[in-house]
Amino acid sequence: MKEVARGLISLKLSAEGELRYITTMQEVIQLLKEGADGKIVLVNDGGTTFLAPILSKLAGVVCITGALGSHLAIVTREFEIPALMGTKIENPESLDRKHVIIKPDQEIEGVLFVTE
Repeated sequence: MKEVARGLISLKLSAEGELRYITTMQEVIQLLKEGADGKIVLVNDGGTTFLAPILSKLAGVVCITGALGSHLAIVTREFEIPALMGTKIENPESLDRKHVIIKPDQEIEGVLFVTE
């Protein structure tokens, strides 16, 4: 496993699955058609409304912006889906369709790993 990012974690839960980098509503709809079950999505600034069609099916969420008090973090906690918020990733496109793991690390931090 290779650590690729750290962020604030919404829940002290782990998640594992294929990561999909989502930037448009059309990509959300495409993932809904393909099957979002067990996927982890990476979004730049995706709000809850943006992910609403697939949110309940996801294993995890990674958001480049946001904090633990953001609406996305609150809703993912309600769905018991771990979310990394405020996650700095240099090249998010490179992670699309990779197998990843979200793991809690410290009190409010979590780590994103790519399995190799």
